[in-house]
Order: sequence, then structure tokens, then C-alpha cells
Amino acid sequence: MRIVMMTAGSRGDVAPFTGLGAGLVRAGHEVLLATHGVFEPLVAGSGVGFRPLPVDPRAELHSVRGRRLHDARTGAGKLVRLVSMARRSVDEMTAALVDAAREGEVLLVGGALGPLGYAIAEGLSVPALGLHLQPLHPTGDFPAPVLGTRPLGAVGNRLSGRAVMASVDLMFRDALRSLPRRHGLAAPAGGRARRSWPVFHGYSELVVPRPRDWPAGLVVSGYWWPHETPDGRLPTETEDFLAAGPPPVFVGLGSATVPDPRRVSREIVAALRAAGVRGIVQSGWAGLDVRGDDVLTVGEVPHSLLFPRTAAVVHHAGAGTTGAVLRAGVPSVPVPVQFDAAFWASRLTTLGTSPGAVPLRSLTTDTLAESLRRATRNDSYATRARALAKGLAAEDGVAPVLGALARLTG
Repeated sequence: MRIVMMTAGSRGDVAPFTGLGAGLVRAGHEVLLATHGVFEPLVAGSGVGFRPLPVDPRAELHSVRGRRLHDARTGAGKLVRLVSMARRSVDEMTAALVDAAREGEVLLVGGALGPLGYAIAEGLSVPALGLHLQPLHPTGDFPAPVLGTRPLGAVGNRLSGRAVMASVDLMFRDALRSLPRRHGLAAPAGGRARRSWPVFHGYSELVVPRPRDWPAGLVVSGYWWPHETPDGRLPTETEDFLAAGPPPVFVGLGSATVPDPRRVSREIVAALRAAGVRGIVQSGWAGLDVRGDDVLTVGEVPHSLLFPRTAAVVHHAGAGTTGAVLRAGVPSVPVPVQFDAAFWASRLTTLGTSPGAVPLRSLTTDTLAESLRRATRNDSYATRARALAKGLAAEDGVAPVLGALARLTG
């Protein structure tokens, strides 16, 4: 079967699709991934084809529009600014997405592109499956992840989810209207087909139990671990640092940006030293930079190779990084910055693998150092993390997707 996967966003929004795609290739499917061109190296050696989209998400976050996201004090405010920023990017990407979709017999649509991907599938008269990395559909069990973690009651929680979905629909409104006129596709039939297509969620029920009020078509499949080459290894400088002393703490904010990376870098180094631990700090999209014999600045490194060799991980609590930390079986200190990060941070705390979040606005030497002491000296966090990692290792997140594809051809 010719399968086209499409997604957009940061590295964490893309990397899980490379692992899922590689699993589908091993099962005999022909797979093409359509996403931002900057992420093409992630599919190397996976057997997955690649179609670049024209927008660079890192450049967008560092633009004037992207920096304004930090001005918003609430999840709702950030969502409004994101919708405004993304509408122009969606228009730029639509033609490339349509061209890629024409090569597929089925589309696998990432949550970030949901309404547009489903409309393209309808317009081409091909089936689609949803692929979500977050629980985006409304539920009474918890509020919409991008709006924070304060419980709103069952009715309020559902309303928050519907509000977020309406905002996402607004993001794609202009692009949807352009499909028949500019791209020659049949007009979408009011979303009827979309409502019948299943949606698979690439995380584990051990981490987020499936909401009781979700309809049957919403499936929590298990994690899709990013593709990595069998001969992958850490940089020599990183190996040397690991060998030179006790397991360090990893600190990285991934694709998150910060208003003052120099200040944050200083606070991180001071906190590591106050907690009495060494540190490996990833520069990331924030541009963190540290200096000293007891700290090391690194670029992109395979999480699966480095995280299990650390004492703890300080991270931005994106969906992908949260999964990588849980897979490694080490404690963590989440530093939520934006969007769904507070949701994943709260899950880590509830699961007992973290002493609690240190939001970026609250990050100081003292707050981070205290959390590091608790994460590295209280054995309960490491014990719970190892037990959870064992459970995740027994799951196969690709199998449910393969089963759905088999039923399509059944």
C-alpha cells in the first residue's frame, strides 16, 4: 500500500512519525513522509521517502511573531497567537501537501494538520487515519492540554476541548476554502468522512489512560519511538564527559525558545552546581550555552542513547521528549514553556517519576536546584521511572496502525 504521512511542527512533532513509518515499511508498505524540509535527516536509513514542506518552524519561532508567544500569560492567549501566526504558514504548505497526498492510497494525518489533511483526503477520495501525539479530542476527564491543567469540571473540560478544536479549524479555514479553486480537489462533504476515520494516539495508556467518554474510533496505540540507525552513537566529546565522572543531569529545552537564553543558561549552571551534579546541556532552539569542567554543551544527540546514562533529565515537557524520558527509566524535572507542556509535566508528577514542574517563568537557581536534589537523591522517583519504562518496553505502538491499514484493504 502507498501511504503518505503528513505532519507539521517541531522536531518532537515529527520524530515519532519516522519510527512509525519505518515500522510500516518493514511490514511491506511504501511510505512517504511530508513535513518541514529541515527534518529530512530524521528519515535517513528508515526506508521512508520524504517530501519537504516549505516552512522552517525554527525560523518561525524566532521571528517577531514567534517571539510574541512568550508575551501571552495563559494557555488560551498562546493559542490565539499561535493560530494567528500559523494561518500564513498553512497557506504556504498547502500546495506541497496536496502534491504529496496525490501519491498515496491512504493518508496518515498528524494532529497538527488534522482539518486540512482530512479535507485533502476527502477531496482525493482516499481514506485517512489520524495520528495524534496528544489527547486533542474533548473529554470530561481533563481540560484541553494546551489550555493548562486546572480542572474545570466534566462540562468545562469538554467545552475547553471543543474551544481548542474550533480554534484549530479556524487556523485552516482559508486553506480549506482554497482546495477546490486553487488545487482542483472536490469540496469536502462537511466532515462526514472525517468523523468516521479512526484516530491513533502515539503514547501509552500507562501514561495517559484513555478517557472513558471517548468514542470507539479514538485509539491509544502506544508510543511510536523515533527511527534511529543501528550503528548510532554519541559524539566522542559526550562519551568522554560521561566517562569522566558520575552520571550527569541532562538539561534541554528541545524546540522551545526562551526570551533570555543567557540568563537561563546561567541559572542552569548555578543550579547544577548547587545540587552537586554534573550537567550535559543541549543548546536546542533556545540557544543555551554553558561553560566549565563540570558541564558540557551539546547539539542534537539521540535521546535513547544518552538519557539512560543520566541521573535525571531536565526538559521542556514536549510530548516526544516526555516519552523519551519515560522510555529511559530516569527521573525528570519538567520545565514547561508552552502549549501542552504543562499537561505532560503534570502527568510525570502524577506518575511519580518527577518531584514536580519548574515552569520557565519560575526558573531560578534555587527552584531548579531544589528540584534536582529531590529528583537525584530520593530513590522513589528512579524506582517508579524504571518500573514504568519496563511496562512501555512491552508495548508495540505500530501494531494497531498496521491492523487498521489491513482492515482498509480487507
